[in-house]
Amino acid sequence: MQLATPSVARRPRAFVRVAGPDAEDYLNRMVSNDVAALGPGEACEALLLTPKARIVAPLVVLRRSHDDFLLLTEPELGERVRAELTRSRFAAKAAIELEQHTSHIVFGGEGDGIATGAYGAPAAEVLDAELEPTVSTDELELLRIRAGTPAWGRELDERVLPAEAGLDARAISFTKGCYPGQEPVARLHYRGHANRGLRVLELAELPERETEIAYEGKNVGRITSAVATNGGAVALAYVRREVPEDAELAVGRGSATQLRPSLDWAGSERP
Repeated sequence: MQLATPSVARRPRAFVRVAGPDAEDYLNRMVSNDVAALGPGEACEALLLTPKARIVAPLVVLRRSHDDFLLLTEPELGERVRAELTRSRFAAKAAIELEQHTSHIVFGGEGDGIATGAYGAPAAEVLDAELEPTVSTDELELLRIRAGTPAWGRELDERVLPAEAGLDARAISFTKGCYPGQEPVARLHYRGHANRGLRVLELAELPERETEIAYEGKNVGRITSAVATNGGAVALAYVRREVPEDAELAVGRGSATQLRPSLDWAGSERP
């Protein structure tokens, strides 16, 4: 799929403000990435996790000023993020409240925004701009799947560990201080490996979500997202680590070939 430059897509979001004298210290003790390293106007991905490292919410953390942070999360998770952070705040001097903003993904062109590689092409997430979408929801979903980017409620839920979705590479700091879930995250990173990971598949027909995937007669995974294309469909799936990346897989009554994700989050082709 080729995009005109610039192209715009609407990005539904919920927003949570964390601000006050203790905002930096408190957030750094609660989320998986090093938000203290951000300068004003800078952003990073992070995760809010349970003590067992299950995902509560994926976040983008934008530092607006020294003591003012804006958390971007999924529309259905805003209140949960606010409640979780408020419940654990104790004596920390930080206001935690929902805010209202708009968000768009802008491909190509020039302008301010939070850089994102989630859609396999250079893009930025732009807040509170009066923009007219030129990319449909289905087109944006196709770009996300081709890029191998996990989404909440599809690839990401409370069953999934961050490393399984590849989030340890960009949403976790292994050098900062403690946060909920740090011990199991670090243990898996340094002493083991995830037993499954995300793969991009190409199929002749659109599969149902949760359709089982087989290799050499064994169940090795499940479909998590899929979208129709002119020539069939593409899908994201969790597949066992030991399955070769060039293997043909059985999906339902059909088959699937594995594709390379379009681009990685650094904007370069994956090795």
